[in-house]
Amino acid sequence: MDIVTHILFTVVDQLQKPTLAFLIAGMLLASLGSKFEVPEPVYKFIVLVLLLKVGLGAGISVRSADFWSLAIPALCAAAVGIIIVLLGSQTLARWRGVSRIDGMATAGLFGAVSASTLAAGMAVLDSEAIHYEGFIGALYPFMDIAALVTAIVLAKVSLARRAVSGGGNGAATMTLGGGAPQMKSQVVGLDKGLLQGILVDTLRSPAISALLIGLGIGILAEPDAVYHSFYEPLFKGLLSILMLIMGMEAWSRLSELRKVAHAYILYGLAAPLVHGMLGFGAGLIAHHLTGFSAGGTVLLAAMAASSSDISGPPTMRAALPEANPSAYVGTSTGLGTPVAILSLPLFIALAEAFIGW
Repeated sequence: MDIVTHILFTVVDQLQKPTLAFLIAGMLLASLGSKFEVPEPVYKFIVLVLLLKVGLGAGISVRSADFWSLAIPALCAAAVGIIIVLLGSQTLARWRGVSRIDGMATAGLFGAVSASTLAAGMAVLDSEAIHYEGFIGALYPFMDIAALVTAIVLAKVSLARRAVSGGGNGAATMTLGGGAPQMKSQVVGLDKGLLQGILVDTLRSPAISALLIGLGIGILAEPDAVYHSFYEPLFKGLLSILMLIMGMEAWSRLSELRKVAHAYILYGLAAPLVHGMLGFGAGLIAHHLTGFSAGGTVLLAAMAASSSDISGPPTMRAALPEANPSAYVGTSTGLGTPVAILSLPLFIALAEAFIGW
């Protein structure tokens, strides 16, 4: 009972912190019909700076990190991304009235990572002086790419099977004597270079590109001076503006959910918490194997709870044009992101209860 009470008090206390307060304020502004607006170029600049900061910080820390201390959490992050997509393929994608392709695209975004949620998690931990591994940003691509590739491949397999069976209209396309090999080649073979294309598109996306270039500079160069004099001082201020934008965007996206099945609303509300607990469990495993910190466990849970709001949507639009953006973008941005950010206090309380600072 004491643990439950402690968790509740921690959650209430964290909701008053600047990061979460700005998110809630953005949602309030949008709900009141405010004309407050941040120009798109400014938004892109803010995201770029935040991701470069995360990448540079991770790269600087990777230089001195022990191999296994980095490898185990990275493998855990990739595994969580894949598990989240597989879970979505057996739940949302099988829900009556939900298109298999729309369900897989949504699961892919929820398995991938939100840069804003990761940045928000870091800001909350920094404000509480809670230690976490500096290389935590390097885990982002492992979870992000693993989830997106898994979701797109499963969706392509489903499309190939549907095409072979007649696209759902009852008309079989297989011919006697050669049907089985044809089906096998279409389902298993898909398109040559499919995986390569997905990886290239994902790596070229703005979020991953900014993160990876920052990571590379942090590892191979010595950007410590510009990191501490420019990126760190700007981080919290720019993040507060991003949270306002995300709050307003989340509220506006809620209207898009009216166009799709109620299953997406249930998924958007429940999935971040379930996925976050999977990430928290993976963090506990890494903690027992390598001494992974409680703060690192919180951020791994935050990444798992988040849904991609930058790299994922354009990747899905390019790879799965058949999917409905109102379904997967509306669910991830409208519900997934705010629920994930608002769940940060829960993960902090759990980490304090099960690991301690």
